[in-house]
Amino acid sequence: MARINLLPWRAERRKIRQREFFMQLGAAALAAVGVMFLWWFWMDMRIDNQNDRNAYLQDQIKQVDARLAKIQDLEKVRAQLLARKQIIEQLQANRSQMVHLFDELVKTIPGSARLTSIKQNGDQMVLGGVSQSNASVAEYMRNIETSPWMGQSDLSKTENSHDASRMPYSFGLTVALSKPKDDSAAGQGASAPASSSTSAAAPAAVPAPQAPARQVTPAATTPPATAHAPVNPGMAPAKGGAH
Repeated sequence: MARINLLPWRAERRKIRQREFFMQLGAAALAAVGVMFLWWFWMDMRIDNQNDRNAYLQDQIKQVDARLAKIQDLEKVRAQLLARKQIIEQLQANRSQMVHLFDELVKTIPGSARLTSIKQNGDQMVLGGVSQSNASVAEYMRNIETSPWMGQSDLSKTENSHDASRMPYSFGLTVALSKPKDDSAAGQGASAPASSSTSAAAPAAVPAPQAPARQVTPAATTPPATAHAPVNPGMAPAKGGAH
């Protein structure tokens, strides 16, 4: 005998399918929420990690900035030390220059002239003095230009006071200072043996206490004038001829 199902099985199957669909939809929604939560958690971890890296980099940048500030301070100190070193080296190189200059002033000045003032300005020296005639000034200038420690000399003034003194002419000279080429080692204190064969290097070995005695140029240059006193009568006609 055939069995006929008269119950609404289609409606029941439709309900079952709907139930399964909603269950699958809920599972998919839960999976999507889980995935979204995992993605948010992962992104939050990455953001925290990046923030930590940024904080570390900021801290390192601050440390580098502090080191750079210290380096700049050290550079300033280094520049100051180098400037002092250059000044000391320059003073060391020119230590014996004044001794040589005063010695050359005594050697170059003729007996008919006398210095009244000496002033040094850097690499130049201004000399003032009196002489018996313009010829004495010209001779002095020639002697200066032949000196190894003095170079070109320029005559700034020459005047005749027309008085009854023995040296009526007053003059002014601007002398450029120089150093001999073979005296480069003398500035370092090691050229005394190398220049012992020349007679001009002998004053370089003069002890330092003798330098102040030569700084009084009028007193140092006056004796040569008195030493040539016997020659003055012979020079009187030349002086009269100059007038």
